[in-house]
Order: sequence, then C-alpha cells, then structure tokens
Amino acid sequence: MKVSLSWLKTHLDTEASLDRVLDTLNAIGLEVEGVENRGAALAGFRIAHVVEAKPHPNADRLRVCKVDGGDGKLLNIVCGAPNARTGMKGVLALPGAFIPGTGITLKVGQIRGEPSEGMLLSAREMALGEDHSGIVELPGDAPVGAEYARWAGLADPVIEIAVTPNRGDALSVRGIARDLAAAGIGTLRPWSAPAVPAAYRSPVRWATETPGCPWVLGRHFRGVRNSPSPEWLKRRLESIGLRPISRLVDITNFFTFDLGRPLHVFDAGKLAGNVLTMRQGRGETFAGLHGKEVTATEADTVIADASGALALAGVVGGASTGCTDATTEVFLEVALFDPVAIANTGRRLGIQTDARYRFERGIDAGLMREATEAATRMILDLCGGEASEVVEAGAEPDTRRTATLRYARLAEFGGLPVPPEEATQILERLGFVPTARDTDRVTVVVPSWRNDCAGAPDGQAEYDLIEEVLRIVGLETVPAAPMPPLTDEAGRARVVPGVSVTPGMGRAITARRVLAGRGMTECVTFSFMDSRVAALFGGGDPARMLANPIASDLDAMRPSIIGTLALAAARNAARGYPDVALFETGPAFQGGEPGEQTLCAAGLRAGASPRHWAAPARKVDALDAKGDALAVLAALGMNLDGVQAVPEPPAWLHPGRGGVLRAGPKVTLGVFGELHPRVLKALDLEGPVAVFELDLGAVPEPRRKKRGNPQLPAFQPLVRDFAFVVDESVAAEALMRAARAADRALIESVALFDVYRGKGIEDGRKSLAIAVTLQPREKTLTDAEIEAVAQKIVASVAKATGAVLRA
Repeated sequence: MKVSLSWLKTHLDTEASLDRVLDTLNAIGLEVEGVENRGAALAGFRIAHVVEAKPHPNADRLRVCKVDGGDGKLLNIVCGAPNARTGMKGVLALPGAFIPGTGITLKVGQIRGEPSEGMLLSAREMALGEDHSGIVELPGDAPVGAEYARWAGLADPVIEIAVTPNRGDALSVRGIARDLAAAGIGTLRPWSAPAVPAAYRSPVRWATETPGCPWVLGRHFRGVRNSPSPEWLKRRLESIGLRPISRLVDITNFFTFDLGRPLHVFDAGKLAGNVLTMRQGRGETFAGLHGKEVTATEADTVIADASGALALAGVVGGASTGCTDATTEVFLEVALFDPVAIANTGRRLGIQTDARYRFERGIDAGLMREATEAATRMILDLCGGEASEVVEAGAEPDTRRTATLRYARLAEFGGLPVPPEEATQILERLGFVPTARDTDRVTVVVPSWRNDCAGAPDGQAEYDLIEEVLRIVGLETVPAAPMPPLTDEAGRARVVPGVSVTPGMGRAITARRVLAGRGMTECVTFSFMDSRVAALFGGGDPARMLANPIASDLDAMRPSIIGTLALAAARNAARGYPDVALFETGPAFQGGEPGEQTLCAAGLRAGASPRHWAAPARKVDALDAKGDALAVLAALGMNLDGVQAVPEPPAWLHPGRGGVLRAGPKVTLGVFGELHPRVLKALDLEGPVAVFELDLGAVPEPRRKKRGNPQLPAFQPLVRDFAFVVDESVAAEALMRAARAADRALIESVALFDVYRGKGIEDGRKSLAIAVTLQPREKTLTDAEIEAVAQKIVASVAKATGAVLRA
C-alpha cells in the first residue's frame, strides 16, 4: 500500500515530521517498506521564463537564451533543445546543482564561444522519465522563481507500507490516518458523504442470484463528460504509481485507495437490457480491461446483462462496457463480495488487481451507502450531468458485533498493565464504541471496517482488543519476562523446558559447521526440481510428483540434494564460475508419503582446486568427496575404523569412481564419488564433479562416556612402514583394516602413504605402502616384541587380501 504524505494529510491533521510518522507506523504494526521522495533530488530547480531565444552565432543547432529565474537577473544559457523559444517557461538548474538524470554537477562554462550560466532541463535529465526530445515546457501560469518540485507536487514523500492479510482496513488512506491518530500523531479529520438528491428514476436495475454477492448498490448518471482528470487528481494517482486514464476511471481508482472501497463504472449506453445481474459464470469468454480474454466458470461470479457476461465481479471489468471519451451515461457499481470466492477466482485465472487485493481481504460493508454518495458527488463535480436514485439488490448484512475486554488481561496475557481509562480511550480512537463499562471490563461495538475483530469468536475477540491496545501503547514498552512455571496435576510447579534441539537438528548444525570450515559455501535450494532432472537421480516415479507445482520446472520432490546442488553449479559455470565448492543440509525424498523423507548433508566440488605456491592446481576427484563425507562423520562422533567404502555407487555416479559408505553390512550412511558423464552432459556441466550425500538419520548416536582425566600414554609411539604387493582388485581399505586387526590393543593407527605401479611390479598388481603407528601403554617395546607385532601384521594382511611383503 502506497500513500503520499499530502494525501494522508487530507484525512489527518498533523504537524508531525516525516520521520516521526514513519517511526509511529512501524511501532503500531504498519511496517514501512520504503519511502520515495522524488522532490529531494530536484531541490534547487526553479521555474524560469525564457525572455529571449536566438540562434547561436557559431552553431546551427544551438540557441542562446536569456532566462529569468525569478530574481530579476537575466542569465545567458546556451541550449540545444529544438523547442527552446522566446516566451516559454521551463525548469532551470543553476551552477553547482547536481543533475540526477546524468550524474553531473553543473558548472559555468562556454559553448562555442558563448557563456552558459545554467541549464534548462528535460524530463530525463531530472530523472522523471525517458523523454529527452526537448526541455520540459510548463503552463503559462507557472510562477517564475518558484521551486519546481513543490509546484509540480513532487516534493511529497510517498510511503510504502506492508499490510498484513488481516488488516484490510489499512489498505486505505483513511484507515492509515485513523491508526496514526489513535497513536497520537494528529487528529483524524471528520468525514461524511451527504446524500445527493435523485434527479430521475434509474433506467438500470440490479439483480443478484449468487451468494458470491450478497449486496450491491448502483446509480445511473446521464449527461456526463469524460475527459482527462484535473491536475490534482492526476498527481495524486501518479504519486502512488497509477496511470491516469480518464475522469470516470480515475474517480473509481481514487476511492479504491482513499477509502479502500473499489468501485466500477459501466458505459450505460453499451448495456443490453435494463438489468445487470450478479450470477455464476456459464463458460462465457469475454475481453477484460487488463487486455486478456477471460473464461468464467460456475465457480466465478460475473456481472451480466441481457447479452451475457460483461465483467468478472470483484476482479476485473470487461472491455466491451469500458468508458471512453465518447461516454455520456454511466452506471456505478458498489458491491459486496464473498472474500473466499474472489480469492479463488483470482488465483485460478492469475489476475491480480487492486480491487481483488481488497475484496479478498474483506472490505467495510458499513461504508457502502456513504461511498456511493461520495462517488456520486465527485462524478457530478468533475464530469457534470445528473444522478438517478440509488438502486440495490440483495440485503445489507448485519455487521454489528460486540467484544469485551477485561482490563486485567492486559497485564496477565499482554504483559503490560495499561490503566483502564487509557485502554478505553485507545479503543475509542480506533473506532470501537463502548456500550457498557465496569470497573474491571469494557464492552465495545466492533467497527464494520475491522473484519478481523468482527468475525472472531468471543474469546478470540478479546485477544484482538488486547493487541489493539498494546500496539498503540507501544509493543516495545512491554517488558521482557520469563514464562511462568507450569504445574502438574497435583499442583506442583514444573519448570518450563528450554528450547530443545532434536538429534537431527544437532547433526545438521554440526555438518554445516564442518563443511563451511573445509572451505565450502552453503546453499539453500528448493526441495523440488524439474522432474526430468529428478529422473537423472533416480526420482522419475509418480510418487514424488507435485499436484500443484509453483512452476512447470519445479514439479517433483528431489530424490537427492545432489540434484539441486548440480543445478546450482551449472548456473555458476554458465556465468563464468566453474570452480565451486557447495554444500546443503536439508530433506531428500524417497517417495510421497509421510516418513519417506530423510534429512541429509550433501556437498559438491567442481572444477579445480585453488592455485597455491606449495602445490599445483588439480582437478577434483572422488577422494575429495570421500574426505568431506568422512570429516562430517568424524565430527558426528563416528569411529571411522568402522566405516567401510563399498564400490557399489548409484547409477548417477561414475561406476569406477564412487562408492557407498556403510557402518556394518546393514547400515548405509551415504554415497560419494564423481557424477556420471551422462548426468554431466544432461546438466551441461564440465567434469569432473565430485559429490557426497550423507543420511544424517542413519548416523548412530555416539556412545556416552563418563568424563574423567584423559588416559595419556607414558611411552612414545613408534612407526613402522610396510609395502605389500596385491592384486589390482584389492581395495586399500581392506588391506588397512586387516593390518589394524592384527593387534587392536597396540596398533594406534594405520595410514596409506604410497601406491605404486610400474617397474618391478607385475601387470595386474600394485604396491600399497602403509605406516603403522604402535602405541605401547605398559612398557617400552623391545626389538623382539616389535618384530613379533610386525609378523602378525604381515600374516593378517596376507590372510585377508593375499598380499605379499614387497622385497
């Protein structure tokens, strides 16, 4: 919702500064999203009179102008605009002024030998449009020397406010003014719309045949003249971003924002028959005023004459009965619609209008008759003619609702003891009318414009009144306090538990910290993706398809986070950033039913490692992904000695460069490897791309150990190296596991430090060199004991893998 400060002051008497108005709006729940003040950039620009304009002696396309800026001194200005001429009025910028459209600061200079002491400005140079064909021409009555921004109505800040769905009353200038007045920012001006006498009987009648429109009013006008709106109305609409169209249309737009009351006018000369009917659609198609065809179904409310549907009620009017310059008679519509029906129609057809935006949030049913009279008076004042009687159909709804506020609840529930007199006055300023009052409570009539309070149950209505009082007093004044203790069935106090973190949440937090520490960048992607991409990652089944996707390329739940990370990597590569390291924690979906969802941590590395003086850059590979995955598992408390890498990757990973991480034969922790070339081609990614994904729910909880003094060994460790020759098919991990199992009490760790193929090694075999760390705990090992352990290691490795000690 946008409103200019001057428009706001037509309903609010206030001398408050703009900053105070903005602060108050934020404090009372009408969040300020932004402020636009076009006049600030035009400060110092003045209205000037071109006393004389003659050709430049040294340039055919330039003119030398004598310009009066209002101070009695004639300035010499060289101007290249083709419309610069004697007698015209324009906008003058003096030396030292900043020109917002060009970004330059004006200086005195000479152009082709003639001095130039200022500048006459075009619309583009003032950043007021794209027109640069000539300088701005002002009317003959424009006051010379006056500030252009103030004269043109541009020195008027425009405030944009975010309005929550329950505050339909704040979608009007008067509604905002009412809230500000209640908060002490000035006084709400009285407003009324005296009845306009009827000059004749209306030739057009209303009928309503649908619950989608319970009540509608109308009025016929004849002898009207539709022409461009007066300047004040144009400026008011332009200030909030609306394009003036004509007097009749602009009047309806004015009341949409001024009172929050959408209106519509039909060219009565284009209507067939003498009855307009609110009814359900019958599959008719007609052209809407938004420039598109509309097909109305039985779920939609339409306005129809004898020829058929003319407009989509409450959403958009029809082009066939739109008003033009030739319009001489009109019929005014002032209707009340079912908010849910309007919302459903607007969403189904994808039509967003200011009328729909207000009707689906609920409008003031009590304003119908006054809005009709106010619109009547403005139409007669601006368009002339005469008005008929007011005609209507349906029944006026009973909007009278009452609610009771117990003063003690302001402190008990709201947390702030507000004096009863102050609470009652606040409600009165907001339009709530007290009907009964006692020492401990007050009963009020809820105003018709507060649908959120009027439609609430009795208990909920009191909460609404508490909120109304506290937001006007100031929510920032409510003191922070801990929650009171709960009690059990026996009445014993029970401490309120603090915020808990589930095991899954804790694992995700740990995974994020570890991966960020390894130089990866966190992503937050959609949990759904294109079904064609999902099929690449094993997710092409119907169970994951969305019935109502937000976009055609987001129609399936992702089977793996790797899919959305790969798409992010492809977008980066397409923009010149092929070397990325991304990770995400979030859900992956194995199906479409509850429980078929897992919390995962996934990472992706693409391109090459960073260039560094100590090591050359290299392409990423599967072991980078495995290292990332193991780092996360280690941080989650897993003993990596029990984690196995099995070369059984899913189909979307490279068959020879990927695997599955398992804890024992039955528990699958995740996968790692390089993306399959088929997947890379489909996503337009250049490989290799190394990825991993861990199922955080499958990671076992670490065993809880009693904390005590650390058992630090008193003896130094020693390292022995072994080189084994094995078949190519033997995994290094199997060899290391066999070495570790030779003596678990003495062997601290086993690390692979060399892989060799070549001279001295038979084809089909390789040499794996490991470093075994021995950690004695009871005594220093003798040479004989060390040799005995070495023999046990050789025997264990030979038995498990068929390896022989390399000569």
